[in-house]
Amino acid sequence: MMRGIFKTFILMLIVSLFFATDAFAKSDQAKNSLVALGDSIPFGYNLGENNNAAPYREAYPYIVGKEADMRVRNLGVPGWRTDQLLVALETDQKFRQAVRHADYITLSIGNNDLLQALTVAQRLSGGDSGLFLYYLNDEIEKSNIFYNLEEIVGEVRSLTSAPIVFYNIYNPFQTSDPLHSVGGLVLPGINQMLDVQAIYLNREYGDVVVVDAFTAFGNNQAEYVIAGDIHPTLAGQRVLAEAGLQAISLFK
Repeated sequence: MMRGIFKTFILMLIVSLFFATDAFAKSDQAKNSLVALGDSIPFGYNLGENNNAAPYREAYPYIVGKEADMRVRNLGVPGWRTDQLLVALETDQKFRQAVRHADYITLSIGNNDLLQALTVAQRLSGGDSGLFLYYLNDEIEKSNIFYNLEEIVGEVRSLTSAPIVFYNIYNPFQTSDPLHSVGGLVLPGINQMLDVQAIYLNREYGDVVVVDAFTAFGNNQAEYVIAGDIHPTLAGQRVLAEAGLQAISLFK
């Protein structure tokens, strides 16, 4: 008699655990999905000792996901330029499937395009400030950054109607670095062009908004940018997350 009762109890326990597990799975699946596209910034590069092979779990996409109760797929790739992300969205099924199932998209790309242009301009100008600005503008134009960004948004929109939250470019140079003033001179114009482009893309595709990372960082690079590096600190990642959450709230 007791053995039969015990077997019945075990059976009921197994069934209850099965349905509880299934409920948890469904609950997790019911969460909105955030897909982070971009370079080393959403990846969280150099935040951990050994995180260069996998995204850092305290990079801004994960903070946004935690605060907004969303599942996060972080597809940031260190070193990527706009053209590389565009090719991935066009040809890589991992990227395409992730975007198809996204409820929100964050986009942080273009930083390496600009850094590459900066490096070439420095080499070609030979220290002449006038030539430096000339070559910098020329290299930025050659990079096709704005054309690529438009194509990226178009490709994303062909896969999903999810809102796109695009981060503009913060000044990555410490205030003691001579390049800080270069960033302060060049980046406002670039970010203004991104704002204009976002207005056009929002009108063309809908639900595209720019996050002003440049203003959010201001001249607080000592706190928000890793010393001797160009990537955000944990505090910088939190600032990016807060700005992203404000942008996402506009769509709710």
